[in-house]
Amino acid sequence: MTQHFPTRQLRFFLTAPSPCPYLPERFERKVFAHLPLSDGATVNDSLTQVGFRRSQNIAYRPACEACSACVSARIPVADYVFSRSERKALSRNADIQRQLVEAEATMEQFDLLRRYLLARHADGGMAEMTWPDYVAMVEDTAVRTHMIEYRVKSDGPGPGDLIACALVDLMSDGLSLVYSFYDPTLARRSLGSFVILDHIVQAGLTSLPYVYLGYWVRGSEKMDYKVRFSPIELLKPDGWTLAAARELKGLDNPA
Repeated sequence: MTQHFPTRQLRFFLTAPSPCPYLPERFERKVFAHLPLSDGATVNDSLTQVGFRRSQNIAYRPACEACSACVSARIPVADYVFSRSERKALSRNADIQRQLVEAEATMEQFDLLRRYLLARHADGGMAEMTWPDYVAMVEDTAVRTHMIEYRVKSDGPGPGDLIACALVDLMSDGLSLVYSFYDPTLARRSLGSFVILDHIVQAGLTSLPYVYLGYWVRGSEKMDYKVRFSPIELLKPDGWTLAAARELKGLDNPA
């Protein structure tokens, strides 16, 4: 696949070192660029395929000097076979309705996000997110993006309760999960895994080959859920490679 980078429009910058949010006693640096308004979707596609992530109109990737724990991960949809537990998770959530909506922030979504952050990431950088911050996260973009809302089916005429959301970029070769959040009180539903499984299903239905999960951080329990999905590809210096079980257990390539 030919990579398209309008170099006259892109300028890359390097952040100063700051404490790593995933691994103790380490510092992170990022290289980033502002996505051009005129060609943002195409540039975002190309940068995501080489390991960048999008946040609003910025594409970034780790550039840490003494650590390589962050590795881009994606699921090859055509080769994916759902495990017994994954089929059960899909079946357990059969009463959920999904709806694709425009990337427009709502207070209902924000209320759900606040409950999620306070329960799961109270000490994280997003815990203090305000309503204007959330609006910017969802709406400040020039790429092909949308929200997926998950609701419990309602017996009445109105919509059911909102229990999960995902901000998703539609790319030329897949779906990129930018950020997802869910009702933290519904542990039995395994909503975090369900959202990913649902996007594997949706990518398959639309003949998109990959679901991009962002970074797996080797050594971070918060990020281990990403490599529970198999098969999974990791981005290495020589390109995307199917991950081996030994590698995912941390027996190879220590950070």
